[in-house]
Amino acid sequence: MEQVLAGRIAVITGASGGLGAHFARVLAKNGAAVALAARRLDMVEALAGEIAGDGGRAMALRLDVADAQSIGPAFDEIETALGPISILVNNAGVGGEGLALDLSVEEWDRTFDVNVRGVFFAAQQAAKRMLASGVAEAGTARIVNIASIASHTVLPGLSAYNASKAAVAMLTRGLAREWSRRGIAVNAIAPGYIETDINADWWATEGGQKQLKGFPRRRLMEATDLDASLLMLCGPAARAIAGTLITIDDGQSLPGGG
Repeated sequence: MEQVLAGRIAVITGASGGLGAHFARVLAKNGAAVALAARRLDMVEALAGEIAGDGGRAMALRLDVADAQSIGPAFDEIETALGPISILVNNAGVGGEGLALDLSVEEWDRTFDVNVRGVFFAAQQAAKRMLASGVAEAGTARIVNIASIASHTVLPGLSAYNASKAAVAMLTRGLAREWSRRGIAVNAIAPGYIETDINADWWATEGGQKQLKGFPRRRLMEATDLDASLLMLCGPAARAIAGTLITIDDGQSLPGGG
């Protein structure tokens, strides 16, 4: 099978588990060398070992994207070890749970520090390196932001999260408008509900089961449902795609759905 991302260097933030770890495996399987960045170093080290054991090329490093000053040095470390960054998957995110009347300033700030500020400065630092290295001029520079159906659908009890993901959607368009002419394709994926370690307990509850029955197909998505779009946006097929938000939600955000 052709490895469509052979020779590419991909950075995945929030790669310690869930979708981030899945994205890393998919990109590595398709030929990319992957830099796994997350706060939990032990988790990404284990994943890097797994990918290397399967014949891939991977490195692990600790990174909290809420600390904007640490992003640039981390990306320098990646380029020294692997080569010029050509793909960034901006996956790191937090849930931002909490009813609006109860949400503290600290909880609000944490949601936006990771979900919006972190996405912006990771994209900025990646773009600077893509331009400086010639990756952008070569037409292989890709930034994929992971948004959510919360970008355009109200998820009850998640006002901060909804607002942060709506910001990611518009930020994607703004960056694409600035950087497309310079050779950087910036797009986003908006997934629906997928069972992860963070939400698994919820789906086993009565409330979770009731929500599930409200979905048109009465099921959760699987991480693999995102693979085709991820590979399209990271690879040659994204040549003419810019500022696009691809919603993949199994119909969950359709009127009358969840």
